[in-house]
Amino acid sequence: MSDVTFLILFLGLTAVMAVFPLAMKKAGVPSVISLLVVGMLIGDTGVGLDLIPRLSRALHFLVGSTSGAAETAETFTLFIDKLGALGLMFLMALAGMEADFKLIGSCRKPALWLSVLTFIVPAAGGFFLYRHYFPESVAGQVLYASLFASHSVGIVFPVMRELRLAKSRFGATVLVATVLTDVASILLLAVAVQLQGRVAGAAAGGAGTLSILERHADVLGGHYMAVFMAAAALYVAVAVLGVQRLGRAVERRVGPGDDLMVTVFLLIILFAALAGELVGINFIVGSFIAGLGLSRVVRQQDMLLFRRFESIGYGFLIPFLFVSIGMKTDFSVFARPGSAEIILLTIAVLVGTKLGSGYAAMRMCGFGRRAGLAAGLMTVPQLSATLTAAAIGKGLGILDERFFNAVIVLSIVTTLPVPSLVRALLFKRGMRRGGTLGDFEIPDVVQEEELL
Repeated sequence: MSDVTFLILFLGLTAVMAVFPLAMKKAGVPSVISLLVVGMLIGDTGVGLDLIPRLSRALHFLVGSTSGAAETAETFTLFIDKLGALGLMFLMALAGMEADFKLIGSCRKPALWLSVLTFIVPAAGGFFLYRHYFPESVAGQVLYASLFASHSVGIVFPVMRELRLAKSRFGATVLVATVLTDVASILLLAVAVQLQGRVAGAAAGGAGTLSILERHADVLGGHYMAVFMAAAALYVAVAVLGVQRLGRAVERRVGPGDDLMVTVFLLIILFAALAGELVGINFIVGSFIAGLGLSRVVRQQDMLLFRRFESIGYGFLIPFLFVSIGMKTDFSVFARPGSAEIILLTIAVLVGTKLGSGYAAMRMCGFGRRAGLAAGLMTVPQLSATLTAAAIGKGLGILDERFFNAVIVLSIVTTLPVPSLVRALLFKRGMRRGGTLGDFEIPDVVQEEELL
């Protein structure tokens, strides 16, 4: 593929990735959903335009032949997929960096109950739903449990900020519970990945893996899982503390304003992720653990450095992740028997378990009915973390194609209406002061004592 061909293809893709989300933003559609739709439209998904092969064929005079155009399309699609993999790693690292546990002291009890109930109950729902269709796939059951257990910081935090509830006891409870639940769901995802790795490793005789434990699985025998869990716990503790100290040491020597800091911290994340692979922890989870270790360094010591990471991630790499996920969606599986049933059950079970467990947790801690319903609603959206886990599951062969597509539909259905529903629930009629949300006026919100 010539440089000119690559430039034209990349220009076309970037234009679509910029213009379409910008247009959809006016309708209140999150950029993540817009990028998913972009991927669906340009990919060979059954409803898409298959844009990359079409554009490659139109540029056949630059590549010399029709076969060259097909090879160009395949190479460029692979390029998007690899950029998406880097975006996935960056997203997980940023998720770790965004963790802020300062608010726990003010809302320890309700946050704990909300995180525990909205983790266990939905996770059980996802586990048994997948088990109903694939009773032999333990890894798939655990993965679907992790999908159902996760929350969406990308939806919760912006809504809380907009409603000026982030600093209230109600807002802090929901935010802290979201962080705690996301951490737990990622660890559950690591277990699913490890279970699948054990199956694949056993079939391949340990080939194709860096895991030292998997290479000696025959020696460990029935003690393998216990040893792995102990090694994983040790890795998490050492990685978080080690990365944190190393990050602070680097900051003292390099200086927080130096551009080299981004490169060095990226090197630290890559090294920690590779070390996780040696233990048997997927590099995606290792990136999250590294982000946790760097959290205090990049957020508390130098917010400018955190903004730089955000700009690289959300401004360049992460959008390719969601485009690549959209391109992998295969709508032809909807024609298979049971697909519509799986989608409907997935939506019904997740919404029911999230709403019920969130409401129960808040009511148990003394919050009012509206606060309970609002908290339950805020746990419903399934966005970045869910799509990320689904992409990992599909890539590793854990998640069935029909369930992967069900997760895509779930993200769209649960993400779009929830912010509006929460606003409607927490606002009383006549409480807006001059103007509407569309006019960017900040409305008066329900006071904390009215929620209790």
